[in-house]
Order: sequence, then structure tokens, then C-alpha cells
Amino acid sequence: MADAAVEFLLDNLQQLLIYHTHLISDAKNQVERLESDLRLFKAFLRDSTKKRRKEESLRELVRQIRDVVYEAEDIIDAFVTQAAESKSKNYFLRAFQTPVKLHGIATEIEKVSATVKDIYGDKSRIDFASLNVGDGAAEEYEPPPVRQENVVGFEDEAEKLIGYLTEETQQLDVISIIGMPGLGKTTLAGKIFRDPAILYEFPIRIWVYVSQEFTRKNIFLAILREFTRLDEDMDKKSDQELARLVASHLERGKFLIVMDDVWTAEDWEKLQIALPKSNKMGKVLITSRHVEVGQYANKNRLPHKLRFLTQEESWLLLQLEVFGKPGCPPELEVLGKLIVDQCDRLPLAIVVIGGILVKKFSASDDMSAKRNAWTKVSNSVSTYLSEDPARRMENIIALSYDKLPYHLRACFLYLGIFPEDYEIPVWKLIRMWIAEGFIQEKTGITLEETAENYLEDLINRNLLRVDRRRSDGRVKTCRIHDMLRDFCIKEAGNQRENFLQEMKRSSDGFEPSVNEVQKFRRLCIHSNIVNFISCKPYGPRVRSFVCFSKEEVALQTENVSAIPAAFKLLRVLEVKPIKFTKIPSDMYQLVHLRYLTLSINLAILPAAFSKLWNIQTLVVDTTSRTLEIKADIWKMIQLRHLKTNASTILPKTGKSSKEGEKIRTLGTIAPQSCTDEVCERARNLKKLGIRGRLAMLIDGKSGSFDSLGRLENLEKLELLNDVFPSPPSEGQLRGLPPPYKFPKKLKTLTLSDTFLDWSHMSILGLLENLEVLKLKDKSFMGKCWQAADGGFRRLEVLHIGRTDLVFWIASAHHFPRLRRLELQNCEELQEVPIGLAEIENFQVLDLYRTKFASASAKKIGEAKWKQEKENGKFGAFKLSIFPLEE
Repeated sequence: MADAAVEFLLDNLQQLLIYHTHLISDAKNQVERLESDLRLFKAFLRDSTKKRRKEESLRELVRQIRDVVYEAEDIIDAFVTQAAESKSKNYFLRAFQTPVKLHGIATEIEKVSATVKDIYGDKSRIDFASLNVGDGAAEEYEPPPVRQENVVGFEDEAEKLIGYLTEETQQLDVISIIGMPGLGKTTLAGKIFRDPAILYEFPIRIWVYVSQEFTRKNIFLAILREFTRLDEDMDKKSDQELARLVASHLERGKFLIVMDDVWTAEDWEKLQIALPKSNKMGKVLITSRHVEVGQYANKNRLPHKLRFLTQEESWLLLQLEVFGKPGCPPELEVLGKLIVDQCDRLPLAIVVIGGILVKKFSASDDMSAKRNAWTKVSNSVSTYLSEDPARRMENIIALSYDKLPYHLRACFLYLGIFPEDYEIPVWKLIRMWIAEGFIQEKTGITLEETAENYLEDLINRNLLRVDRRRSDGRVKTCRIHDMLRDFCIKEAGNQRENFLQEMKRSSDGFEPSVNEVQKFRRLCIHSNIVNFISCKPYGPRVRSFVCFSKEEVALQTENVSAIPAAFKLLRVLEVKPIKFTKIPSDMYQLVHLRYLTLSINLAILPAAFSKLWNIQTLVVDTTSRTLEIKADIWKMIQLRHLKTNASTILPKTGKSSKEGEKIRTLGTIAPQSCTDEVCERARNLKKLGIRGRLAMLIDGKSGSFDSLGRLENLEKLELLNDVFPSPPSEGQLRGLPPPYKFPKKLKTLTLSDTFLDWSHMSILGLLENLEVLKLKDKSFMGKCWQAADGGFRRLEVLHIGRTDLVFWIASAHHFPRLRRLELQNCEELQEVPIGLAEIENFQVLDLYRTKFASASAKKIGEAKWKQEKENGKFGAFKLSIFPLEE
């Protein structure tokens, strides 16, 4: 972690010396000396990347660098906070005695700096020239190969379980898959869930993640989401009311519910109240580590204990992970089989080791070098697995971690900050990484792009798995396996690092104790939030405080200042579940905040937010439909992303042309804020959301659609028509602006509640770079849409939400590049145009509650599968229809 810490502090000092020198006037000379020493540390860490893997003395020096840099960082940040807010002076003098400490840490850094200089002077210690990394090449990022999901083995297991699921019973049937962590329970359940026989048998299929910490309410809502729209009234219902609603939807017809990762019999008892035992056509498939869960869930059926992979399956899985297909170079086969044997036929172990070997295999074209690299991995596996067999999986993960490049280690350990089985939004994750300083800017590539590359690397090393992808193919959400997350928590919380700690409720308070909070650098807590805050924690070193509670948390008035008072040096504050009835004044003292997610019930964001001059990402969730920002966001020079759920009125722009130039995301803003001045300041915007009366924007009565033409870099635009309190239909748009008024580089366009006539689709068809078009509920209305010739030349993804469309007339030439078509709640649509089957790249057709068109969708599927058979390509086209007709 030293590399990221040095880079971050160096950048921080440079910002202070350039933009905020008045805050460090009393210590400017010391700060300048620190900055000089940090440059030396940076060069040393870059040059010694490979050598320190082998030399303990160098690793020890790196630890010394990390420790003194952490301490310097804490002291300097405290010094800056004290200078910025004089009323916090007593707190920080008590905590750090800053002037004295700053001089002391400068002395400590000079000592470490002298050691580094000695190493550079002693060529026998490390030959930097021979490493050929003086220009940083060793740590330069190379795009990872694309990894495919591989499911191997378990055909016999899947066949048996599918037999259980399709057999007739006299009441609701519960089948359980039991096995140790890493054995493949979730993988097998997923294989069954997607099996064609199951797709045919069960019109209703629902998957829910339970995990160790869950709430009945969230599980019930996840099930109800498949049947109805969730609104505020639904969220206010009690667990018992929700359980009755779930039962009412499940009491008739065939359904399959997968409940993944049920921990105890008590957990099952809490959930089964929503499952109607009288429905003999209903099936529930649960996965668990504990056999007693399966025994309790169904006393009439023995739990299915998952077997280990066979030796042949294990070898096939490794080949697929490393080479993407069966087949291994003869020179590596013996080594490969030896490594597989050492993994004890445990799928997760093989997948993790495969993530190491694939990097080794692609690193060189020389077979001799590949063989040497694989030999080293084999020897490492032997070393790591020589201990207690019970810790074998943990040791394999440790091996994979030790093989990670240094720039990925902090990113990987940070994943432990999310709850178990949590669906991690990539947008959120990479911005938290950036705020923590784990991502450093590279020439010609943005911070966000670098972070996405790091994410892909972790995925290809099998340390993360993709959960959902965006319509453009990029990763939208991901998950981390329980065992990998456990490793992150354990490794990050060790005494040497104190990198991250999860707070959990225990019989006598919290584990670890609240008194220990002061030594940790990052904290997460996902339950019992109010109890924890009431204990008055004190964390002078805490840089991230994260809460992903599954339940909304209301703070009492006396506790509203507890978080900013406890953690003065925060960079990341992610507390969306915590509802702030007012914003405490202490919040504005958190001048080091770079990432903030806040939930409020206010219609105004106060001017004092301008004091948070380091903010990069600001996410505000409010109960109000409108939000007026009084803070001068244009002078918050680090701001890159501003997201709200309300129609947001922006402040007036300043005079400087550079204000707002870093902003990449704005949404959702009110139409009246779409002015020439705003678009000129935010000229580097990539994503813009507009919410409000769009007719006034298009007519130029409030803001001006013409202003959007200034956004030459805009790629994503959301237009959400909100005319509340009037009925939505009163906001019908008479038309759209001509194509030339839209931003030139626009790739993704989303419309909602615009009530446009289908004839206006021809305008959107002429947007030259449009690749993704999302027509949310009631974007277009009318009984007939006849596609116009010459449009949508680059469109790849088309989503059509709730509409009264009956007839859609189109052929393949109207959408020549269409790859994915999603139809949701198009309940009157008679058929999907059969001609779409002739589109060469058409891969996905997804119908949700669009029952009349299902017959035509099946014909398209049959035509595509016939084409695949003729071309010798199978499985490329995917058809999904929900619910299937009985």
C-alpha cells in the first residue's frame, strides 16, 4: 500500500503548495521538504517493484516508508483542518499537537529518506539499471484478456436436482444444496436456474441472495419486485404485511425461488412464512454451508451434499480458465496437472490459481519462460498448502494476493468494505477507489478509465465476478465470493496494516471494541448503526466510513453530528441508509472529503458545502422532488461527479472560464439550469441528466436545448419529463429538436414520460453516433410505429418500456447493427417484427410482460438458432420471455 500512499500524499502536498498555501503558511518550509523526500520515495518504489518481492530488507524499508507516510498524511491533514476551521483547534491540538508533530515526522521521514539514498548509492544492494524500470514500465497497465465464465462438471448433480425440481409433490417442495465454501454451490444453482428444462417448466423464476446478515423485508421486496412495482407505500409495510403479499402472489401457479447462502435454520424459519406450503407446484432451492439448514427446511427430503470435482473435471476447469478452451501445450501439461492436484479438486481454488497462471502464460511468448513461471507457481502452491488442510483455501487466496501487482492490492482489499453477498455498483466502487487515492492519473487516460482497467484485471484474475453488464457490455455490478471477502477483511485488519475494519455487534458491545476504532484507517458497519454511533466512537485516522445497511437508519437529534465529530479526516463518507433531518455544521469541517453520499429530506443544499473544496463525487438523495444548490459548485475545483434524484437547480456560474472544467457527470438538473453559461463551464461533461418540464426546455421558455450543442464531449443524455403535480399525460411533448441540436458525440439517450408520437422516432434515427436508446415508460405512445428508412445506422441496444404500441412495422435494414432488444410491459404489442431475425449481430431478445408478442419472439429465436446451426455457432442468441405462458 506504500505506493498508493506516497502518490496520494505527494499529489495532496502539491495541491496545498499551489492552491492553498495560506493554510500551511506556518509550516510551508517543512511541507516543501516533505514533498522533496516523497519524490525520492516515489522513484524508489517504482524502481524496486520487482526486486522487493525477493528481498525482505527492501520490503521492510517499504513498510517503513508506508508507516511514516501515513503518519505524515494524518498530521498534515489535521494541520490543514485546524487552519481551515479555527473552532476545531482544541480538538486537533489534543489529538496531534500539530506543530510539534509536524517537525517530528519531518525528522522521521528524513531518516527513512537517508536509508533510501544509501541504497541508491550502494549498487550491490539493487541494480536498478538491470531492472529496466526506471521510466515506470514495470507498473504500466496492460489491458487484461477477456475472461469467459466457465462452468465445469456437476452435469450429474444438475440432472439429479432438476429431477427433484420437476417431480410432482403434495405440497411446496424445498431442495437444499449443501457444501463447504468454494465448492461451487452457487455455480451449480446458477447452472440449474438457467437450464432450458427449468426455463420451460417454471414461468416464474426468482433468485435472492440471503447471506449472513439479511433483513426479511429486503428479501420479501426482492421477491415482490418480480410481480409488481415497488413504491414508497410498499416500502412502509411491515414484514408481516409483505410476507402476506408474497404468499398471495405465490399461492397459485408454478414458481422456482433460489435462496442463495442461507446460514442457519433460524434464518430459514424467518423466511418461510412468506412461502405458501399449499402450492404443490412451487419449488424452493436453497444453498447453505450447513447441513442442519437443509434438514430443517425439508424433513422429508435429505439435503443434497455437493461432491468435489473429479480429477478430469478439475484439469478441464484449469484449462478453460487459462487458455479459454480445452487443450494445454505439452510442455506445461505435467506442471498444470500437478497444480490441479494441489488444489484438492476445489473449484474456487482452481479458479483463483487459474487467475495467476493466465497472467504468467500471457506474459511471454517464450515457452521456456512460461515453464519457469509455472514451476514457480507450483512451488508456491506447495509452500502455501503445507500448513493445516483446513486453511488450504485461505492459503491459495493468499498466494493469489501475493502475486498481485502492488497497484491492485489496495483496490482488492478495499472490496472487504462491502457487505457479504452485496451487489457492488461499479460506478460507486471506482469512485471510492479514486477518492482514496488508489488510482493515479496516467497520460492520455482518465482516472475513471484507469480504475475500470484495474477492475477488469481483478475480474480476469478471478478475484471478482461480473454480476450484471451495461447495455454497452461494460461491467455494471460485480460481487466478491464470501471466502475472498473474508480474506480481505482479515488481511486488511491485521496489526501491521490496520487498513480496514468491519464493526460487528457482539454480546458485550462491538467487535472489535469501540475504543480500538482510533487505530484503524477505514471502517465499515452494516447493522446496528445507531448503537455504534451512540457509543461516541473516536477515529482520528479513519479515512473511509461506509454503511450499506439494508434498512433505513434515522438519527436522533443528539447524534446528528456524531459522524463528522468522530472522523475528522474522512475522504470517503458513504452513508446513504442514514437519513439526515438536518446537515450538521461539523459536516462542513470535513475538508478532506473526496466522496460523499448523503440522504436528506431537504429542498436546499446549503452554501456551506462550498467549504468542501476537495470533493470529487457528491451524491445527494432527497425526499424532495426539487433541490436548489446554494453551494458554489463551480469553485469546487476537484468536483467531477454530481448526482441527485431530484430536479436540481444549479447556482449561477462564476467569471473564471476554468470553473467546472473537471465535471464529468451532472444529474438530474432542472431544465432552467440548461443555459449557455452552465454548458460552457461544464464543457467536458460525459453524462447529463435533465428532470422537469421538458416542453419548456425544448421551447426555450426555461433554459435552452440549443445550449446542449456546446457539450462536445457528452456521450450520455437522460431526459426525464416530470410535470408533477399535474398528471404525466399533460406534459406530452409536441416534438423533438432537429438532430443537429443534439450533442455530436451522443452515444446513449434515455427518455421517460415524454408521451411522444412514434413519428418522431425518425429524428432519433438520424443521430449519427447513437448506440443505445432507452425508451422508458410512456416515452412514446400510439398504436403504430412504422420504422423509417435510413436511420439508426449505429444503434446496438433498444429498450422499450411501458407503451400502448400495438403494431411495429420494421425490417432488418432499419436496425442494421442491433444487438439487443428489450421490451418491458408492452402489453398490447402484437408481435416483434420477424425481419429482425435477419440482423447478423442480433444476440439478445428480452420480453417482460409483453405476452401477445411472445409467439413472434419464439419464431425469431427459432430462426436465429437455425442460422447458428448452419454456421456451426451455438449459443450466441439468447431469448428470454417472462412470464412464460402456462
